[in-house]
Order: sequence, then C-alpha cells, then structure tokens
Amino acid sequence: MTAAVAGSAFVYLDAAGWNNPWIETPLALLFFWLLLFGDSRLWAWTGFFLGLFCFHWIGVSFLHYGHPWAIPFVDLAVALTYALLFWVLARFAEFLTRYISRLLQKTSNIRHPTSDIHSSYPKAILLWGMSYIHPFGFDWFKPELTLVHTPFGIDKAHFAALLLALILSGSFLHSAKLKNPKKSIFSLLLSLLFLWLSLAPAKILVLSDDPEGRIALAGTHIPVEAKWNPDNFLREYRTVLERIDGAIAAGKKAVLLPESVLPVFLNREPQILNALKRRSQKIDIVLGALYSLHGQNRNSAYYFHKGRYRVADKIILVPFGEANPLPSWAGRWVNAIFFDGAPDYLPAKHPTDFRIDGRAYRAAVCYEGTSERLYADRPARILMMSNNGWFTPSIEATLQKLLLEYYSRKYGTTIYHAVNMGPSYVVVNPKDRESISQ
Repeated sequence: MTAAVAGSAFVYLDAAGWNNPWIETPLALLFFWLLLFGDSRLWAWTGFFLGLFCFHWIGVSFLHYGHPWAIPFVDLAVALTYALLFWVLARFAEFLTRYISRLLQKTSNIRHPTSDIHSSYPKAILLWGMSYIHPFGFDWFKPELTLVHTPFGIDKAHFAALLLALILSGSFLHSAKLKNPKKSIFSLLLSLLFLWLSLAPAKILVLSDDPEGRIALAGTHIPVEAKWNPDNFLREYRTVLERIDGAIAAGKKAVLLPESVLPVFLNREPQILNALKRRSQKIDIVLGALYSLHGQNRNSAYYFHKGRYRVADKIILVPFGEANPLPSWAGRWVNAIFFDGAPDYLPAKHPTDFRIDGRAYRAAVCYEGTSERLYADRPARILMMSNNGWFTPSIEATLQKLLLEYYSRKYGTTIYHAVNMGPSYVVVNPKDRESISQ
C-alpha cells in the first residue's frame, strides 16, 4: 500500500492546492523504487490500491445514472483490473529473470553467472511501457505522470534514464553491503550520470484566462441532472447566449463553451442555429452539443464563423460511456441495464482543426483531450470542452488537469479548457511563455 500512496499522492496534493516538487519528487522516486525492487505480490497490491485511489471516481457516474448500488462493484472491478495487470507484468518479469538465469548457467562454467541479474531490469522495461497498455481502451494510467511537477523529464527517454538511475543506485547499495568498493563506486557514478540525464525541469503555467486575451472561457455550473432535464433547456440556452454576448462586449476573438452546453441535437434546431450564426458575425463560437445524421449519433464540437458552422466529431470515445468496449452481446446487455439501452456513439476518423484569427486550434471534446492519440502530430493549440458533472464530487477533474499538464509538457501544446461543474483554465506550454509575454 505504501507504493500506491506514494504513486497517487501527487493527485491529492494537487487537489488540495499543495503541489510542491520538494514533496512530489521524493514520493515519485519512492514509488518507482518500491516497484523496481518489489515482488509480484507488492505489484498486485499496488495495482489494486492505485486503481482505488486514482480511479474510484469512475463509479461516481453511476450515481448520476440512478444506479448508486453499482458504485462499490465498479470500484472493485477497476481495482481488481489494475491488480491483475500489475501482477501479470511482475510475474512475467520474474519468469524472464529466472529463464535468463538458467540459460546463462547452462552456457557458462561459472556456478552463479547471474548473481548481478535482477528482475528490476525487466520490471523497468515493463514499467516504462505501461502507458501503452489501456484496459478497455482507458489510457489515463501513466506511471510517468507522477513526475509532472518534478524536475525530471516525462518523455520516454528521460523516464528510461530515471529508471536506470534507480536500478544502478540499488546496485550501489548492494555492492556496498557486500563490501565491493570498485563496483559500488562504478554503480554510484553511473547512477548519478543517468540521474542527471533524466533531468528536464519545466514548470507548467495554468491560468484562469487566456493570457493573450483572444479567447473567452465561458464555463458553466449546471449539475447533470438539471442539464438533461428538458424543463431547464430554455434557461441553459439563454445562459449560452449571455456568455457569447458578454464575450462580444469584451472584444474577444472567440468564445469557448463546455461539452454538451446545449444538450440537444443542435443540427436539428434551426432557430438556435440561426441565433448562433448571427452572433458568429461578431465573434467565433466553439461549443459542445449533440449531432445526428442518418441515424448516427455523435458527441461533437460546433464551430461558428461568419454566419456558417462546422462540426468536429470526437475521434476517441469514452469507454462504456459513449462506446462499449465489450463484445457486442455483452455491450448490449450493459447498455440496457445502465444506460437505458442507448446506442453507442460513432467516432470520426480524423481530428478537426479550426482556424481562429489566423491560428490553428484542434477541437477536443472531454475524454479525447486526455488521450495521447490526439497529440500524435503535436498540435500547437487545443480547444477542449468538458462536462465534469458526471464525476462530481471526486478527484476526476484534478487528474484530468494533471494529464493536460503532462501532454502540454510532452508535446508542446497549449490547451484552452472550458468546463461545466468546475473551473475553466488554460494550460500554457512553457515554450509559449516568451511569445505570450511579448
């Protein structure tokens, strides 16, 4: 459990407003150290408690779907999934170590030729690659995310260097214990070298408004039960128009509103479309709403510009919430029980970029903005919209923000984020600070 606490503490520290590299750095190092030199039992319990500590909020959505009884079962299923994943990886690393040891013993005259081979090496490789493993398509677990507020780099090269530094420090302690000064000094020097190579300090800037004053972030605070109640739609619609009119009065170039800020199939609402088109003569509008065409439903972003609009459909859907990752027969059963038999949404094939005031901005609707796939071609700017009401109250919004900071550091992307049921903000890529300040 100690490893799980060390590996998830950064989330709770950030939620409490106490993020501090002097606290988070030793906790991250302890987390990786315990995993590198721990056995499969430790890995299994670490996965179990990490699943609980980091992803218990997944069950909160069932509260809003009217199934509070499902919350403990969902949380247990998530915890067991990560426990199994961690255990399988650790067992594979230990099996690989024993196999190599036996192979070398057969091909060597030395009785114990593998005394220096430890399962920490294959464990480091598996730990390095865990961010590529996505249970049910869910890719929010990334071991290197714990480093987002530390002086260490978060890309794969820096992460590999850090893991090697920790392994070599373990070799140093082992050699010192065996009173082998030459090997201990060599291991120490190599460890310090890789530790130095793993450093890449970069402080992310998270601001409540666009520092350039171009884009208005028009967040909302509407609980999901109220948002999807048809009796409240007129009030929500008026709120949207008021936010747009306020951004026009403030002289903004564009206004960004949250996911599903208009909880209707907007392309079927000509009066609302006309009202937005008229206002788009004065300001660019980006907002979230549903889209339906030929019986296919999508959760989309709408972009209004000079009296016309474009639709950006999501390319990455929320597992279970928008697309069921289970086999079709099981998916229909789950959808019937928990989601009133609603059909899955359909994803788009390619991301959509908008041009606002001469700059390209990629559209991202909630979950896809926290998925690595959207950042593959290193977009400079992303307009992201979320409805975090489904997971209120929980740490989901904090973990979401940390992921955005992670992607901003890793891919050099500035992210504008309009949120329902939470603060809106801009995650500024450190490389953009100089241009922004000019």
